[in-house]
Amino acid sequence: MKVYIASDHAGYEMKEAIKHHFSAGFDWEDLGTHSSESVDYPDYAHPLAEMVAQSPEARAVLLCGTGNGVAMTANKHADVRAALCWNTEIAALARQHNNANVVVLPARFIPAEEAFAIVETFFNTPFEGGRHARRVEKINTR
Repeated sequence: MKVYIASDHAGYEMKEAIKHHFSAGFDWEDLGTHSSESVDYPDYAHPLAEMVAQSPEARAVLLCGTGNGVAMTANKHADVRAALCWNTEIAALARQHNNANVVVLPARFIPAEEAFAIVETFFNTPFEGGRHARRVEKINTR
């Protein structure tokens, strides 16, 4: 599965750990950053969101210190539903109820093992559809 991944400097180390941990399961397209040198998170969140918006089946992982900045940036794009997830329950619900296509991780606030569990849950949980589909459709209507 092709998966986009990007981070700012605060998420760089966790991004690399996630890629390594899931190296056998995903075909990663790393959109940066490529070091822990300070960068501006929108420079990485916008390109990732554009890639996801262009492909309805795309999935992505996005990281920054709190997750808030990259989530806000990504969610400016139509057809992108970036969900800030700090545990597996939130990740499962984001997929089941919101058909989230980008999992956002707060790299400074969760350990790597939790990040791995969140990513695994996110990619293995299907969208439930039904009443949730109507609600998801309304996200892009305003």
